[in-house]
Amino acid sequence: MSTDTVRTAASDEAAGRRREQRGWYFYDWACSVYSTSVLTVFLGPYLTSVARHAADADGYVHPLGVPVRAGSFFAYAVSLSVVVAVLVMPLVGAAADRSGRKKPLLGAAAYLGAAATTGMFFLQGDRYLLGGALLVVANAAQSVAMMLYNSYLPQIAPPGERDAVSSRGWAFGYAAGSLVLVVNLVLYLAHDSFGVSETTAVRICLASAGLWWGGFTLVPLLRLRDRPAPDRVPGDGREPTAPGFRQLAATVRDMRRHPLTLGFLLAYLVYNDGIQTVISQASVYGSEELGLGQSTLIAAVLLVQVLAVAGALGMGRLARRYGAQRTVLGSLIAWTLVLAVGYFLPAGAPAGFFALAAAIGLVLGGSQALSRSLFSHLVPPGKEAEYFSAYEMSDRGMSWLGPLLFGVTYQVTGSYRDAIVSLVAFFVIGFVLLARVPVRRAIGDAGNPVPERI
Repeated sequence: MSTDTVRTAASDEAAGRRREQRGWYFYDWACSVYSTSVLTVFLGPYLTSVARHAADADGYVHPLGVPVRAGSFFAYAVSLSVVVAVLVMPLVGAAADRSGRKKPLLGAAAYLGAAATTGMFFLQGDRYLLGGALLVVANAAQSVAMMLYNSYLPQIAPPGERDAVSSRGWAFGYAAGSLVLVVNLVLYLAHDSFGVSETTAVRICLASAGLWWGGFTLVPLLRLRDRPAPDRVPGDGREPTAPGFRQLAATVRDMRRHPLTLGFLLAYLVYNDGIQTVISQASVYGSEELGLGQSTLIAAVLLVQVLAVAGALGMGRLARRYGAQRTVLGSLIAWTLVLAVGYFLPAGAPAGFFALAAAIGLVLGGSQALSRSLFSHLVPPGKEAEYFSAYEMSDRGMSWLGPLLFGVTYQVTGSYRDAIVSLVAFFVIGFVLLARVPVRRAIGDAGNPVPERI
């Protein structure tokens, strides 16, 4: 084979990889609007108000006969959705590994979540159970889809490109969240000019996130490629899920041979649970405890989205200078300080809430992007997909504890301030666990070359 032929083949391979990477970015562009507009901004306060409308004289609703404070219903629904996702993810992961056809499963999960989100247009009056059910379906579907989405990363990006590709994916998501939030803010603030009520404006914002999610999911579905499963035996007559569960057991056994990788996973699932809970409960805290209006909350989240792009890029540069582990540890200190300041914020003071949102934005993107990139170095060669599946399962497997702690603390104390400060435990424990991981040795033990700066 001539040198020119080799160069042409390499150029074609690189072009195909870039095409897939651009398609991969667009799934973050598609689904991040759900995380931002629905989960972070609108649904928490709105579903809480619907639950309060349906509550009894003591402020309780009774789903399935269980007494629940109306103010805790949203947090409990988020927690339940994560439990559902953890139960479903092994089955979907087994099917993906077995068939090698991740793309149809990604499409199914994405469109189920998009349909449930679009259905939130019908959430009104005292239909809190409808809202809870749609939230559980949408949030669980998003978790399953993100598991499949993340598992594409080692297939579409070689190790040298993975940090950049991961960061660009996050940046695409934050950019989409910012763009749609601007439109939401215009609709919400000028709802009278559009001839709709405030409640209808919120319902339109919720439903439009589902339409956006479904529409832009077409891009990755057109550009991503399925890879055949290397160990698949066609027509062997076995149950489709059984090999997946055996593979999961094999992955767990293999991970026991890499205890330092497991140590990082444990640290990540603890501190990331705190991050996810702050994101999902911040709007409830702002509206219920600080008495801030919906427009203020939207503007604050918009500020988070805009600064998260700069924060991710800035923390990436810090990682090149100080190493990813030190940079993530620094971000956990920042998260702890954010919660401590948030506890003392006076009610009715939007300036303080905006300052807090700015701080969150600067550490949010980098914390997540660098964690994913750092983990990629700890994965044994040739086992990227299964280890990234375990990474996502570890994430979702404990993400119900934060909302549960938040909801229980509020139910016991009746104070959202106590609920928000209780989340400090996740960042403190996560910091200690991550600091104990000797990352350079962990990379070497995994069989990977140790970067000069990590």
